[in-house]
Amino acid sequence: MRASTSRRIVFTAYDGVSLLDLAGPLEAFRVAADFALKEQRTTYECIVLSARGGRVKTANGIELNTKSARSISGKAIDTLVVPGAFRVEDVTRDRALIQWLRKTAPTSKRICSVCVGSFLLAAAGILNGHRAATHWLHAQLLASRHPDVIVEPDAIYVHDRKVWSSAGSTSGIDLALALIEQDVGREVAIKVARILVVYLKRAGGQSQYSALLDGQALSEPDPFNELEQWIAEHLRSNLRVKALADRVHMSPRNFARVYVQTRGRTPAKAVEAIRLDTARRRLEETTARIETIAGDCGFSGEEQMRMAFVRGLGIPPREYRKRFASTS
Repeated sequence: MRASTSRRIVFTAYDGVSLLDLAGPLEAFRVAADFALKEQRTTYECIVLSARGGRVKTANGIELNTKSARSISGKAIDTLVVPGAFRVEDVTRDRALIQWLRKTAPTSKRICSVCVGSFLLAAAGILNGHRAATHWLHAQLLASRHPDVIVEPDAIYVHDRKVWSSAGSTSGIDLALALIEQDVGREVAIKVARILVVYLKRAGGQSQYSALLDGQALSEPDPFNELEQWIAEHLRSNLRVKALADRVHMSPRNFARVYVQTRGRTPAKAVEAIRLDTARRRLEETTARIETIAGDCGFSGEEQMRMAFVRGLGIPPREYRKRFASTS
């Protein structure tokens, strides 16, 4: 019988830690150990520790009983995960934890942060010279406080050598799925994703934003919200300014002016962004031909879609699919 392989995953905790930042990836590894990895005889040993051990109060008001950092002294760590908090100042308050990370991280096989846990890794000097992700709200602050860190403000997660970092809280699950895939393969990671009822996977280079949410977040509810939803559902329709203006009962000139004022971009740019969003999801989730996707998303052809991808994402559709496709 093949010997069982055990991988030790250590999660750091501290007063003010976000429960979701910790529990999301922890649950992914637990599911992997309990359900998906038995046939491969690979297990995950998950440990939640704090600098001194004992009770730690999360930002959600729930207390966790943690092991002490000393309790695993001398033991190998396969993956070290640093969750974030609701407030950045809570992340770096525990100086003993920072010192422990500074000493322990170099001997860990992988070091990871979730959301603003990146500030803890940065405070310990672990992110110096590395590319890193964090929540988009705090990306500029991370860059200003730690100029030696190469912050990628729009990525869901970033993998740079043995350091992994993820964006907002739920992206910790995306990160865990990527780690599970690296450990034991895509098929197992898909099984875990299905059990958790999440997608496998929002790839690291994808944007933290969507075109619809990005536009709607700029203003109070208005007729443009429903219009943009209609656009997303009718990408092959006539989406010129006059046709869109007619739908919201405005003159083309007034519509274009008010739209730019409320959305910060022209209607044409918005239509292209929504088409681009839809096209990239189709590339990730289906095996449809690029020419077919271009037509379904309202592009005049594959070349027009290619130009939109290069403008918006910096890579052409074929390269995007190679990097981020979720289908086998």
